[in-house]
Amino acid sequence: MPPCGAEPHCNVSIKTLEESRVFVVAVYSVVCALGLPANCLTAWLTLLQARQGSVLAVYLFCLALCELLYAGTLPLWVIYVQGQHRWTLGTWACRATAYIFFCNLYVSILFLCCISCDRFVAVVYALESRGRRRRRTAVLVSVSVFLLVGLAHYPVFQMEEKGTCFETMPMDGKLALYYYLRFAVGFALPLSVIAITNHRIFRTIKLSEGLSAAQKAKVRHTAIAVVVIFLACFAPYHLVLLFKATAFTYYRGDCKSLCKFEVRLYTVSVVFLCLSTVNSVADPIIYVLATDHSRQEVSRIHRKWKTWFTSTEATKVTCLKDSGEMQLPTLLAKGCMLPRPGQPPRSQPSTWASLGALERLSEESY
Repeated sequence: MPPCGAEPHCNVSIKTLEESRVFVVAVYSVVCALGLPANCLTAWLTLLQARQGSVLAVYLFCLALCELLYAGTLPLWVIYVQGQHRWTLGTWACRATAYIFFCNLYVSILFLCCISCDRFVAVVYALESRGRRRRRTAVLVSVSVFLLVGLAHYPVFQMEEKGTCFETMPMDGKLALYYYLRFAVGFALPLSVIAITNHRIFRTIKLSEGLSAAQKAKVRHTAIAVVVIFLACFAPYHLVLLFKATAFTYYRGDCKSLCKFEVRLYTVSVVFLCLSTVNSVADPIIYVLATDHSRQEVSRIHRKWKTWFTSTEATKVTCLKDSGEMQLPTLLAKGCMLPRPGQPPRSQPSTWASLGALERLSEESY
């Protein structure tokens, strides 16, 4: 029996590739189209809150930056999937894109843990933590998360890929061990932290008499959002990793059996991997835009935009009026005659009508 890695890449039929192509391309395209503006807005809003001293906003700001970077690489994955999973953009482009994907995945997971822990301390130990939750600490934790995840995935730049981009089939022993570690450290351990902290949060706000109904609802919604995003986006993908690693152990590295198993699981694996990207849209929508402070900031930005747009339209109308008045001396200088009294000029009504339409449009823009 040849060791895995010595045989060629498992052959995946075009029919199997086509089963998930339309769905994956659609999801990547929607996430990119919504994720870029949503995370830009989230980054701006959370930056304003962080500058005012909000500890939670620091984690949300870093999460939005990470999601923004990842959303920018989704067009490359769309090209890859459309090309029947053949990478044609160069080895270093593949490595950089995969590195951003892996880092975004586990940076998002760790920041969800940070958010849960921060809410846990702020709610369960409200009196003890008063004055001890500092923005500086949140910044140091965030920098540590980026460094830890970035260094842990640096070996991505040392891996060799032939034709595909980090779709190694069949897996070898090293990759199976890597899958086990990713499931245990990157998913099971954070899941335990999120489950324990949010359980204590729910129990505390239920028994609390000092919090108002609105405050309880806000804390509850944040906790529910953390759990739902974590389970919906990350659980399916990591369960597939666990199944693959278990299959390697079960088949004892038999490449022929592993190829059959991984080909059967290929469509499910690709779809669940695709679903892990949805958190790029879910994070800003649920965490930031659902809060009262963020809605106020969005309304304020919208009012400023309307004021700027209205003033711009008014300036255009004024310029049009000025240019119309300046045309009259020019016509006289060229020997043109003014219309006789009692005969309205023929060209003027259409001009003033168009100006009146512009003024109505300007008024309707409020």
